[in-house]
Amino acid sequence: MMMQRYIEPHVRVALLSLGVTPPESIAFSVPRQDGHGHLSANIAMVYAKGLNKTPKAFAQEIVDALGTVALIDNIEIAGPGFINFTFSDDVYHAMLRDLEAMSDNIGRSTVGTGKSVNVEYVSANPTGPLHAGHGRNCAVGDTIANLFAWCGYSVTREYYFNNAGNQMNKLGQSIYARVQNQIGNVDYPFPEDGYHGEYIHTVAQNIVRDHRAEFEALNETDAHAFCRKQGETWCFASIQKTLELMNIRHNEYFNEDSLYSDGKVAATIEALRELGLVYEKDGAQWFALTELGAQQDKVIVKSTGEPTYRLPDIAYHRDKLQRGFDVIVDIFGADHIATIPDVLAGVRALGFNTDQVKVVIHQMVTFVENGEIVKFSKRSGTSFTLDELIAEVGADVVRFFFVMRAVGTHLEFDLGLAKEEGEKNPVFYLQYAHARICSILRKASEKGLVPQPTSDISILTHAREIELIGLLSRMQVAIERACENLEPHTIAEYLRDVAAAYHNFYHDCRILNAEPNIEAARLLLAEVTRRAMRNGLLLLGVGTPERM
Repeated sequence: MMMQRYIEPHVRVALLSLGVTPPESIAFSVPRQDGHGHLSANIAMVYAKGLNKTPKAFAQEIVDALGTVALIDNIEIAGPGFINFTFSDDVYHAMLRDLEAMSDNIGRSTVGTGKSVNVEYVSANPTGPLHAGHGRNCAVGDTIANLFAWCGYSVTREYYFNNAGNQMNKLGQSIYARVQNQIGNVDYPFPEDGYHGEYIHTVAQNIVRDHRAEFEALNETDAHAFCRKQGETWCFASIQKTLELMNIRHNEYFNEDSLYSDGKVAATIEALRELGLVYEKDGAQWFALTELGAQQDKVIVKSTGEPTYRLPDIAYHRDKLQRGFDVIVDIFGADHIATIPDVLAGVRALGFNTDQVKVVIHQMVTFVENGEIVKFSKRSGTSFTLDELIAEVGADVVRFFFVMRAVGTHLEFDLGLAKEEGEKNPVFYLQYAHARICSILRKASEKGLVPQPTSDISILTHAREIELIGLLSRMQVAIERACENLEPHTIAEYLRDVAAAYHNFYHDCRILNAEPNIEAARLLLAEVTRRAMRNGLLLLGVGTPERM
């Protein structure tokens, strides 16, 4: 029994009785200040101006129209025209019954049943191990995919395997040079702007050890291609191993090369050309974006014949739309922000509706250690890899820290805080709450007590008990909104609120060795809280330790 779903129809009827057509969904919020009720609505302020009334006056009309509502103890007007609702304890007891009946499905929703979503994330070029900065894309993307799954969608977790283009050529050239150095050509020049990481030496050593005869039998062109393929294979295996450490698994790998081999890139540029949106200038081919409302045209194929990112990306999104997903979600770093409008404009020009394409742009990450910024560069060889970050602070911390702030904000990853094993570390704080509940339940079990659905919960009237039940009842709505708005950080915030409420409940309300009926009721509340905390942590990809 959700408070908002209970009261909203009553408010809707009250508005209709006043000659006002209510919106499709009436917004409610939870007052931050004690004494302001359990739910608050600003509906009077939304409509008052159009009715030529003051918000307070219209709020009073709504309250009068509502009259007495069962299970509502008090309705009052506050501030400039908020309507605050205070529910009876019976509502909270009914909600706790509903939550207990959900068992391990607390927080799950069916709003996406029958719908499909494609979430594309990570998609790092296989030109080296994942560096620490990739972690935000990994964690944000996987958590968003989890949100859709929790809301009932059929989820495709896709990795766009970008193994075409000049960066891959640079990888092959870098490895080729190191192989030459190792087989005796010590003065063979290293390519300008090549990759200097230690892994380049590793791949070269593997080639010399396992494939030297094969390598030396190849002409230079084929040898470069061989080195490129060996590098691609090694790098992608490294990426997958790192993702496994973060419990991230994709079920679809889309190979960029297939866009070329299947003729999709050629078909895309030809279709754009037929629309008069491609022309030649200075030896390059240009995308006439100004014809689509943009401020300037962009190169789509360089004078060297190499496509810019825009062309294969348009072909790729065209393919995704043709696969029939109800929702398509792209997770990109801020460095892609300039190309996204161009790609979507191209897809629309080809006759596709892009309304179902949702783009999440996450800002960059700064890593701080001992007060100094940790810098990394895949090409310079001073990379701080994601593997190293996981080894240093643990996969749970990595996943949580990368999603605990809004994706549109810059993230400062404090390595010192991440290593701390105390309440200041937000991951420890949440996991400790879960472990504390598990400890209480173990001690109860040793006494022969287990939470019982038949316990009399009408005696749960303490303010801390009511606060905790209210928070737990909002878990499903919190997940639905996080999914709809693509805001995984709100789940991290919600869990912090639940953990704080549980700690307050634990402090103020004795569970074990209370009067038998009170003990039984509070054990049931603790068990429901444990299930909710466990589900929330799993949704974020974070472990749920039972002992700490």
